[in-house]
Amino acid sequence: MLGIDPYTVANEGKAVIGVKRDKAEKILAELQGTEPGKNAAIIGEVTDKYRGRVVLETIVGGRRILEAPIGDPVPRVC
Repeated sequence: MLGIDPYTVANEGKAVIGVKRDKAEKILAELQGTEPGKNAAIIGEVTDKYRGRVVLETIVGGRRILEAPIGDPVPRVC
């Protein structure tokens, strides 16, 4: 709405962790059992569907290809 892309702005204190499917629920429970990880969630999965692309799919069926950033999108402040 404001023209700000949440996938390219600074977002400190967050992590995306890739794990094997059979370990995901156990790791999620461990993360949620900590104060910093209490809001941890499974947000996606790796499939062969889009052949090497990251595609964001909404719960209502919308799709968007997530392109790799060009250069350094956020200036270093620390």
